[in-house]
Amino acid sequence: MFFQKTVALTIFGVLSLNASNYDVELSECKDGNALSCYGVAKALTRGENAEIQEKKELGLEYMRKACIYGEEKACDELGDNYYKEKHYIAAKPYLIKSCGKGIVSACESMGTMYRDGQDVKQDDTQSREFYEKACNLKSKDACINVAIIYRGGFGIEQNSTIEKSYYKKACDYGSEAGCNSFTKLDNKEKGIETGFFATIKNFFN
Repeated sequence: MFFQKTVALTIFGVLSLNASNYDVELSECKDGNALSCYGVAKALTRGENAEIQEKKELGLEYMRKACIYGEEKACDELGDNYYKEKHYIAAKPYLIKSCGKGIVSACESMGTMYRDGQDVKQDDTQSREFYEKACNLKSKDACINVAIIYRGGFGIEQNSTIEKSYYKKACDYGSEAGCNSFTKLDNKEKGIETGFFATIKNFFN
């Protein structure tokens, strides 16, 4: 009863649902309709409503119901929301499943979670594997993160050739930083001097 009253009070601020639609979706959600639960959840977790903690928390409850009832988009959004709210343990199972389905942001988040030890044991190998998945899904930032891992030898042997290949991928996906890092390594391998001192030398030649 308290939950229903809270919903009724909260919904006044939801612009995307009028009263009749809300009644229908709430009723259908109560009967186990995943899409109806997801519809209410989206209204409460997006836009201005997402900035009001009480509304967002209520929306996440509906998102969780929609996920339980089988709406996979709700599961994906639930993991993303939990991660952004720094509820890493809650986010983890959803993110892993989403990453397995090819959702780039989920793979990136898992890579960062293991890299930084966000409520999990810090693990460079796990971090690299998730970043590699994201990179293969054309995330330029993830590609750069993998390159950095190989440059620093974090959990793996240093390898400038592989490092360079990931900078190339990042460059191909539109990263200026990736292009610059790739060019710098390529020039170094060819014995071409670059940077400030190279500019000074050229000035006097």
